[in-house]
Parts: sequence; structure tokens; C-alpha cells
Amino acid sequence: MRFERNTGLVLEGGGMRGVFTSGVLDAFMKHDLYFRYVVAVSAGACNGMSYISRQPRRARISNIDMLAKYDYIGLRHLVTQGCVFDRKLLYDRFPNELVPFDYDEYFRHAQGFEMVTTNCRTGRAEYLAENEDRQRASDIVKASSSLPYVSKIVEVDGEPMLDGGIVDSIPVMRAIETGHKTNVVISTRNYGFRETGKDRKTPHFIYKNYPRLRVALSHRIETYNRQLQLVEDLEAQGDIVCIRPQRPMEVRRIEKDTRKLERLYEEGFRLGEEFCEKQKLF
Repeated sequence: MRFERNTGLVLEGGGMRGVFTSGVLDAFMKHDLYFRYVVAVSAGACNGMSYISRQPRRARISNIDMLAKYDYIGLRHLVTQGCVFDRKLLYDRFPNELVPFDYDEYFRHAQGFEMVTTNCRTGRAEYLAENEDRQRASDIVKASSSLPYVSKIVEVDGEPMLDGGIVDSIPVMRAIETGHKTNVVISTRNYGFRETGKDRKTPHFIYKNYPRLRVALSHRIETYNRQLQLVEDLEAQGDIVCIRPQRPMEVRRIEKDTRKLERLYEEGFRLGEEFCEKQKLF
């Protein structure tokens, strides 16, 4: 693939598997490699914000160091806050106090950064950007990473939103449709991976006010496997480069073992460095 100025960057989600992405992005920042257009979903959106704000290791500290210190994943948060992650810690204390987020630097570079959400009312993906309003930017990334069933719905612009990965886990087609013919995709699954479970119809009493969301949830596995195949096809055609874990994933979507997370981060950083070194050859 010819690496061009207009090449886009696509960031998959995957919950705590996103530490792989944070490793790759830290390597990119080390080598001063920034893309003019970035589209990211779920955990990819969280990591993407630290990349856009030019804050290396911030995502790693949030996902590994702070997890070890604050244990912010658990059922008690689901009971008290309606989310399996401690939202007050992640979206208030982290950016404003513990791991300060540089909003000024973020807004200087956020023009080409889109985050994917799923509109609960329409059951479709929305691609949202914000380069002025702190609260709206926070709401978008919160919605993009709000896993169904274990997170409350988040309102953005008056619309009910959940995790963008429900309908667009690897938004490479969005990048292509917005004029970026070549793309670098950071995936959080090894080559050849496919979800082996079966889609099941979402019961009527779950998200009863959002029938189109239920339809989308009932086709999640099929949709994701199609996207994985698309990535491999585009890669074979030379239209994208995909940076992905080299071995089967040992980190779960909701993972608390920081040793596993550390290994995955280091793998991402190593592969990101290798990618940057190859680009220097050209």
C-alpha cells in the first residue's frame, strides 16, 4: 500500500483489548506519526482522544496503572451507576484530576477525528465529531464506549446512544466513504479470528422502547464477522495495512488481569514501532 498524506486511521474497539491500540498509538506518537483523519469506535475512541491530544502513555496509565489502583471494573459499579465501569472515575476524576486531559491540544487537532456511536432510536451508526465543547466531546466518547446491557444509554444532542461497535466495530468503510482510499487499521483481533457464537433475537422486554436497536443487537455477530472478512479482503487488495495482535487474544472485553493487559500493550507498542520504522524506509 502506498502511504499518502490523505491516508486514514481506523481504530477498532473491544473493551480492554484496546490496550493493544494504546500501545500502537504510543509508538506512533514516539515517532511523531499523526494522521489527518481518524475514525474510532468504543475503546478505540477513548484511546483516540489521547492520541489526538498528543498525550503519550496517558491511555496506558488509565487502562493499566489506574485499573490496578482503583479497580474500576465490577458489578458494584453496575449496581450503583448503571455501568460495569466506574463512570464517575473514568469520565470525571480521570480527565479533570488524576490523568489530566489536554482539551486545548485536543481541540487544536480534533477537526479530522470522528467517533462512532449507535443511535438507539434508528439502530444505525452515527459518526460524531466535536472540536469546541468539552461536555459534548465527553458525552460522545462515553456513548461510543457504552457497552449494551452493562451500560446506561447516553444522550448526545438529545438522541439516545450506545456503543458504536454494535453496528460498526471496524469503521473502515466510513473512512473510504469520506474520501480516504488508503487506510491503516488497528484491529484488536488476530488474523483469521471469527466470532463462533450464534446471533439470537433480543427479547422484547430488553430495550423495549428501541425496536431497531434490538434488531441491530440480534445481528451483531454476523455483522462483525462480515467486517473482519472485509478487512482481510481490503488488506489482500493492498488498500489497507492492518496492525493486529500476532497471537490469539488472551484479554477479555472486560479484563482485570493487569499482567495480561501489560503484555498486550507491549505487543502493540512493538508492532507500532515496527510499522513506523518501515515507513521511514520509504
